Amino acid sequence: MNRTAFFISDGTGITAETLGNSLLSQFDGIRFNKVTLPYIDTLEKAQAVAQQINAAVDADQVRPIILDTIVNEEIRAYIAQCNGMMIDVFATFLKPLEKELGVHSTYTVGKSHAIQEMHRYKDRIESVNFAIDNDDGARTQQYDRADIILVGVSRSGKTPSCLYMALQYGIRAANYPFTDDDMTLQDLPACLLPHRDKLYGLTIDPFQLAAIRHERRPNSRYASLDQCTLEVRTIERLFRQQQIPCINTTTFSVEEIATRIISEARLARQL
Repeated sequence: MNRTAFFISDGTGITAETLGNSLLSQFDGIRFNKVTLPYIDTLEKAQAVAQQINAAVDADQVRPIILDTIVNEEIRAYIAQCNGMMIDVFATFLKPLEKELGVHSTYTVGKSHAIQEMHRYKDRIESVNFAIDNDDGARTQQYDRADIILVGVSRSGKTPSCLYMALQYGIRAANYPFTDDDMTLQDLPACLLPHRDKLYGLTIDPFQLAAIRHERRPNSRYASLDQCTLEVRTIERLFRQQQIPCINTTTFSVEEIATRIISEARLARQL
């Protein structure tokens, strides 16, 4: 079954999209064509949206799902005239909260993603810059400033996990890739020894690793299954010997990897 799902907002659309994706992921067997439409803040834009929704009805022969965070009642009423199953995200949750808290919400466009506290925003940018500067062991002399240091073989998910933790939670995450030379040692590389308590390992299924590396360097020793298997087994043995906590990233998304690391390493979320 194919259904079209619209995430519509007069702000960024991030809230509608995030909640919508979480809800729709619970329905197996349905292929959703997801359309995000941010900054629908005029009637002219609402008219264009209505045309797009009606076109989806004609194409799918079934009404689309519409999740919106539109604050402007006039714009929302116009879109509500379309033949769609419309869910007002704000009304669904804010009305019960208003009743419980005994106060009215501000019902303001883009409030959850606005820069409300400048120092927190600066911390977030600083964390992202730190993750970029300290990618792939680039500046090991800065490891004393890191909240956590991800270690593992090349292409095991270290870089995206560091960037996600920095962007979403303001965590200063560095990463260090183990090379062939590193794995011949009986101990950790010298640059990591002073920061043993900050280390967290990432490992991965060798078949998956070979497939990922093949996209980067096809038909190379780097991407061969034998090489990937050797590296993964060696690094996993090192993690056990050094008692470094680790996670197998094979079946996890970046979001899941980052969340598990934060939880198990007991990192304080800054954002």
